[in-house]
Amino acid sequence: MNRSALTRIVAPLALALAPFASAPAQAQDLESAFDSAFGTEVREPEQFLPDPDSPLERRIAQIANGRDGRIGVAAIDLATGEQVSVLGDQLFPMASTSKIAIAATFLEGVDQGRWSLTSEFPLLWAVRSQRFSTRVAPVREGEYLPASQLIDLMITRSSNPATDALLAAVGGPSAVNDWARRAGLTGFSLDRDIATLVRDDGEFDPTYHIDPRDAATPETMVRLLAGIYQGEWLSAESRDVILNAMERTRTGRNRIRGMMPAGVTVSHKTGTLNRMAGDIGIVEMPDGRAIAMAIFVTGQSASQAHENANKSEARRLRDARIASIARALYDGYAERANARQYASAQHQSAAAAR
Repeated sequence: MNRSALTRIVAPLALALAPFASAPAQAQDLESAFDSAFGTEVREPEQFLPDPDSPLERRIAQIANGRDGRIGVAAIDLATGEQVSVLGDQLFPMASTSKIAIAATFLEGVDQGRWSLTSEFPLLWAVRSQRFSTRVAPVREGEYLPASQLIDLMITRSSNPATDALLAAVGGPSAVNDWARRAGLTGFSLDRDIATLVRDDGEFDPTYHIDPRDAATPETMVRLLAGIYQGEWLSAESRDVILNAMERTRTGRNRIRGMMPAGVTVSHKTGTLNRMAGDIGIVEMPDGRAIAMAIFVTGQSASQAHENANKSEARRLRDARIASIARALYDGYAERANARQYASAQHQSAAAAR
């Protein structure tokens, strides 16, 4: 949604509801109306109505059902622009998937000559502190490493100290939000450094509650991936730094990668927090076509108590759900491509016969 369209929705809404904002019950109505306007209300997947003309979207909606949790999916074929979205406009915790945007913000600075890949910054290690005891979790400086190594650690190993080193270098979360805004990524907000995010994790259950902090929509994350892959915002060299690191990611082998056939290249970044798992990535098919996809899974265990008793099983279920959705997206886009090729061949044969 562009800024002018947003203004057309918000301004009349605010004027109409302002007189009622002081009353508790009416304030709830205000919040509901606000959520409705922005599409941030929690919608169970069974409330989602897939495009009736899209068998692939119907298939994904069936896999991404809402039993014991919210699941958000977005994907786009970067050759044709064909898109799939299931709760793709709903906010989900980014967790460590935000590290792609942090890397892009830093690399924009490299392209502008503000620093280089050989510039050195200190690792920022979290210092133990009580949850919510401070607005920003304390950290201590560690070893200085070149930016190229920090980016590699941040993406391939999801290193939090390396991430916070680069986040501090660019000017904190506000600098990343500024980059995202200039890139047109409207459904995106980074509010805390990683040390604070991890320390205070678990404040809300993402299965049932949308926390707008450190959150993005699956559609926005797919747009982030597509823009990086297609070279919209960064130089070719900086683009390759991110994509090469994503291809060598060591985390989340059972997520998007988990069920992919041989010959497929997956460049991705995972994210994990309390009762959620996410994975965003570019899947390159053997024929050279590429699909950008973002999948966020919350819950998937019957209750928080059940999850506490069976943490490894709950994690396995979330990973398996991501893997099955990713494979269904791959198969669906491959089927579409085969259908187009068949139709094209039939058309050529008919034309030759005439």
